Amino acid sequence: METVKLRATPAARALARRLGVQLTNVTGTGYKGRIHRDDIAGFNYEEKIHVSPLARRIAEEHNIELKGIKGSGHRNKIMKEDVLQLISDPQIKAMLTRDDLSAAVATSKPAAAQQSQQLAAEEAPRSTAAPATPSTPAAPAGSTETVPMTQMRKIISKRMTESYFGIPSFVQTWEVDMTNLLALRKQLIEPVMERTGKKLTVTDLISVAVVKTLMKHRQINATLNKEATEITYHNYVNLGMAVGMDEGLMVPVVKNADRMSLSEFVVAIKDLTERTLSKKLLPDEQAGSTFSISNLGMYGVDEFTAIINQPNAAILSVASTQERIVPVNGEAVVRPIMKMSLTSDHRIIDGLTAARFMTDLKALLENPMTLLI
Repeated sequence: METVKLRATPAARALARRLGVQLTNVTGTGYKGRIHRDDIAGFNYEEKIHVSPLARRIAEEHNIELKGIKGSGHRNKIMKEDVLQLISDPQIKAMLTRDDLSAAVATSKPAAAQQSQQLAAEEAPRSTAAPATPSTPAAPAGSTETVPMTQMRKIISKRMTESYFGIPSFVQTWEVDMTNLLALRKQLIEPVMERTGKKLTVTDLISVAVVKTLMKHRQINATLNKEATEITYHNYVNLGMAVGMDEGLMVPVVKNADRMSLSEFVVAIKDLTERTLSKKLLPDEQAGSTFSISNLGMYGVDEFTAIINQPNAAILSVASTQERIVPVNGEAVVRPIMKMSLTSDHRIIDGLTAARFMTDLKALLENPMTLLI
């Protein structure tokens, strides 16, 4: 018998592995039946039983088979209410009807057992103490609050986990004498304010220095595809700037930062930051970065290591500037010293490559007049 060769794109094979789809069950729409990524995605959606997390937990607790059930949710997704209809015990059904996630998990135990366990837990620590009056319940030793993760935190969690465990990274930390850069900022604050209406910050100057240095080191200003088979070197810089909020971390991107003057960059980054904090940032303004910076210097952080913002090849961590005693021409002097760390993807960047980039960046920050040229 002739064996038919299974034809599928690398992206389709990767998605099939992740979703647990057997390629032999999928009909390809490409040339000569070649299976594409969309074929896998479509097959998975049609064949997979879609269940809300709460509905699945209730079904597992009560041994309810969900196969063949048509849900009431979007595109037949099985919801909590659909599973409740399959429970015959009215007492359990009434308890599960409450809009309380903790009650849904606890209902696998009979009500009587729950009450006895609860009474035992309450009586045990008070065996030698006077019983509390019914109108004055004993205060708990400490209080907690459990809340579901927001969609933003879920995305951050997923991306950071993939980056931390999926990238073989290494870190180099350098010290920079900020004497000349701080003096330059002092000279430029008023002219930049007159031209743009914006206040020039140390972060602005560091960012412009990073952009100029990246244009000389294409290995640092690169991205790796998901299959880790192709490296893309960029002849432009889209600079991602991490912005922290109470809800989580966002990275707005200054597009084509290498073509901007100092004043233009200050206006662009201030506009992006303000709209990020007011939650008016567009999706396209968070995508396409070629390199990212995370700056915690304004919070007095002495040193830290940021996780790479995929698919970037590296990220720069900028810490605070602090006065330190350092040797200068054989003498101990006090200078403003800043620590910066480069986290690099070792699949693309070698230690020597990273060191050359950091050497040039340090030299530019310590002699920043060329930023104006």
